[in-house]
Amino acid sequence: MSVSLIAGLVGGIGLFLLGMHLMTDGLKLAAGGALANMLSRWTGTPLRGLLSGALITAIVQSSSAVTVATIGFVNAGLMRLSNALTVIYGSNVGTTMTGWLVAIVGFHVNVRAFALPAVGIGMLAQLFAGERRVGAFGRALAGFGVFFLGIEALKTTFLGLGDRFDLSAFAAAGPGDVALAAGVGFALTLLMQSSSAAIAVVLTAAGGGALPLTIAAAAIVGGNVGTTSTAAISVLGATPNARRVAAGHIAFNVITGVVALALLPFILFGLAWAARKLDIGTGSATLLALFHSIFNVLGVALMWPLRGRLVGFLEERFRTAQEDEARPRFLDRNVLATPPLAVRALGLELGRIGGIARGMGIRSLSVLSPDTARLAAERRALDALVDVVGSFVASLQRSKLPAELDGALPAALRVARYYSEAAELATLLAAQRRDQTALGVEKLASEIALYTADVAALLLAADVGLAVYTPESCAARLAALEDEYAALKSSLLQAGTREEVPVRRMVDELDALSNVRRMAQQIERGARHLADMAARVEEPETPYAPTRESVA
Repeated sequence: MSVSLIAGLVGGIGLFLLGMHLMTDGLKLAAGGALANMLSRWTGTPLRGLLSGALITAIVQSSSAVTVATIGFVNAGLMRLSNALTVIYGSNVGTTMTGWLVAIVGFHVNVRAFALPAVGIGMLAQLFAGERRVGAFGRALAGFGVFFLGIEALKTTFLGLGDRFDLSAFAAAGPGDVALAAGVGFALTLLMQSSSAAIAVVLTAAGGGALPLTIAAAAIVGGNVGTTSTAAISVLGATPNARRVAAGHIAFNVITGVVALALLPFILFGLAWAARKLDIGTGSATLLALFHSIFNVLGVALMWPLRGRLVGFLEERFRTAQEDEARPRFLDRNVLATPPLAVRALGLELGRIGGIARGMGIRSLSVLSPDTARLAAERRALDALVDVVGSFVASLQRSKLPAELDGALPAALRVARYYSEAAELATLLAAQRRDQTALGVEKLASEIALYTADVAALLLAADVGLAVYTPESCAARLAALEDEYAALKSSLLQAGTREEVPVRRMVDELDALSNVRRMAQQIERGARHLADMAARVEEPETPYAPTRESVA
């Protein structure tokens, strides 16, 4: 291989990648937030998600950009997993537009006649308009021109390679050759971080006679699978949902790729026959562009009916402790047919919710800075469980309850509300304590520390699952805390009056103590009503949700 051929190959790839980079960046800048709005608004149904993914990818010429943006939306909780998967499917179809540009424009149009003017006009717009929208469009236009200059350079280089090398050894294209070609396509995409670039290189090589059709088609399949590397890298350290999207992307591309390789001879034969019959040209580049589109569309057709199962499978993976905590352990639709068992299960689940709420309360009272991230995750888990309890109660209400259980369902909803409010107060209190400064009055600080310790003791005692729990003892503790709170409030007001504590700091401390007091009230009320609910059914063999682990 001569130096001129190597230089042509390297330079052509460089120009192509530079053009792709300029074109993608320019279009994203020109669109501003429009692409983000399209992804967030146009994905309400599976079909709209599919079409949006295809359209946006065809516009920006980067399936990786669309995939990473989609993962970002899922990571931020703005898009559901099922909708994100349809966008990913669509982006795989949209990315085939690059192949058509190469096949139609790169091989059938005088590239230099429009590429050089496009570069000139685009860079002039960039020069005079800067980062404004016109300048961004200019950058995209210049990238478009550089993109096709790279194709022209590659086409010339590969024509030279086709003349110098005898490729008859690959004509048969056995299974080993096909697998090797797919691996090369995968490696090209991995190195370039652009499946569009890798596939364009393969198309120009095949169009220039440097690659047999079957080998080139296998390399395209490998390049299509290789694009998943960007998604895999982008979800390092991301949320479980984001990792599920990346896994769904990998599953789609790998399954589609395996099916395409298995059917490779049949698909190529059918495409060649159809091209001859329809008189659309049988050039390698055109057939490969058509092959790329067909096998991605077939992939969508294959995976679309399996989408629900794939979502279910992925939701069982990459789970966090908080997500597991948010799943009900005792509520099962099968027990709805037996109301006494259903009410007992409801009590057990409410016991779990109470354990989470008490644990959050105790952590929010910590002398050290509370872990607000953990509290936020626990709050989400508790809210999810409360929603499940509400749905379960609504279903149970439609069944025929025995007379002795009539009051159980309103009591269950009341318990859930008390614990939910306690969790909200714990989250608020943690944020307040995080931002507080030292009080400055040692005696007053000691009294406050003693009060919060007494509240924490009440939270520990208000566990219906404990053998020593009684509503009366917890009510007595709460009454003592009310007296303690009144004395503390008076001391704080006097300290503010004497200017021992700044007025702003005094007000902040009073707000925090009020939240501590209200949290104790909600936990005590939740436990009392849960105990009352338990009294309406036969005492279960297993106590209500042992919660020491939640409190620890």
